[in-house]
Amino acid sequence: MIGRGSAAARFRTSGVSMDSYMPRRRDGLRLASSLVLWLALGAPPGFAQTSLSLELAVADATARSRLVSAAESQTQAARETAAAAGQLPDPVLKLGLTNLPIDGPDRYSVTRDFMTMRSVGVMQELTRTDKRSARVRRAEREVDLAKVVRQATIADLQRDAATAWLERSYQESMRELLQAQIAQAEMQVQAAETLYRSGKGSQAEVFAARGSVEQLRDGLALTERQVAVATTQLGRWVGGNAQLPLGPRPALTLPTWTAGALAEHLTQHPQIAAAVQQEAIADSEAVVARAARSSDWSVELMYSQRGPAYSNMVSINLSVPLQWDQKNRQDRDLAARLAGIDEARARREEVQRAHEAEVRAMLQEWRSHEDRLRRYDASLLPLAMQRSEAALAAYRSGTGPLPAVLDARRGEVDVRMERLRIEMDRARLWAQLNYLLPSHDGAQAKPEAAR
Repeated sequence: MIGRGSAAARFRTSGVSMDSYMPRRRDGLRLASSLVLWLALGAPPGFAQTSLSLELAVADATARSRLVSAAESQTQAARETAAAAGQLPDPVLKLGLTNLPIDGPDRYSVTRDFMTMRSVGVMQELTRTDKRSARVRRAEREVDLAKVVRQATIADLQRDAATAWLERSYQESMRELLQAQIAQAEMQVQAAETLYRSGKGSQAEVFAARGSVEQLRDGLALTERQVAVATTQLGRWVGGNAQLPLGPRPALTLPTWTAGALAEHLTQHPQIAAAVQQEAIADSEAVVARAARSSDWSVELMYSQRGPAYSNMVSINLSVPLQWDQKNRQDRDLAARLAGIDEARARREEVQRAHEAEVRAMLQEWRSHEDRLRRYDASLLPLAMQRSEAALAAYRSGTGPLPAVLDARRGEVDVRMERLRIEMDRARLWAQLNYLLPSHDGAQAKPEAAR
């Protein structure tokens, strides 16, 4: 986090008054709060956004994504499949012509021979209730998996949208820092030229000051390109709203679940939850295979019509498959499904270990960034500022050269830029952790004291 003192120091160095900034900060707070509320309740017709906050970017990305629609369609398809899984197979309609003579005086006659019958019948397979229930449970696990996939899709796009927003925000902060330093460097060029014309300075100092400005402008050109790239990447998620000015950055605090038992909370991680559902599907497939070891009966009712001189007939047939080689068919299929359970369980445990280790590594990296930021605020940045002020004071009093001032300024800019890079790395970690779980309880956006 950027402390109030360090923020004030940055604004003081860049020539911007903290007092003039505070009203804009309060206005930004009110605007961001209003926009979030209107997004939840529905913005009035004709309302046009004036800035893009992180929450609005994430919400817009979720609303615009076709991947979410695809995941919802997949979930609906799984529900329809589950509803059909518990139904009996379709009945079979049978039409037949039996014992038709093909030679002699009655050939091809369907009425003169007493054995000739025209038949119509229907056959229904009577699938056992336990089999149908097992198939329904298996299909329901597919529905649960589709829901997890949808949650994973939302979590991924929210994380990517937040990362893109933060990337642009920090690149813009770097641009603002360079612009402020260029303004100061141009003033030093003017001072060097004045001293040179008055005979109190050298031409080399003028060239050195101009070179420093050009170096800063080159850095600014690179940063401008990075801002444009970040804006394009943000547009991937929010469309035309990527061109809006960004609101204040949120306070980067860890989600509350990171302070608890990680293994327990990570069961909600989309990839781990998907692995759990895959294990449940494998278990339900084993139940289906076990139920398949019992044969299903089929019943058939047939009506047969003969010639006018003969009686019509009705037939009732029952049929059942003969599982004469069950040990090499049904039993082996069941063994394969049981092995599938072991495979799914092993994969789920490995995925859980991998993600737990990944989260622990991110938390360690987060703590390292926090320590570095505290070091920058407590010593590195104040020392760089003091060096610049001392070099400038010596130059103004005529006891120090201008190159020393320029070198100190470059050092201060490097320290400030490096601090922003550390903040940006920490912000990427924050996005990874805050949007790791589909129903995260991470810190809600509260604008920082300074961008």
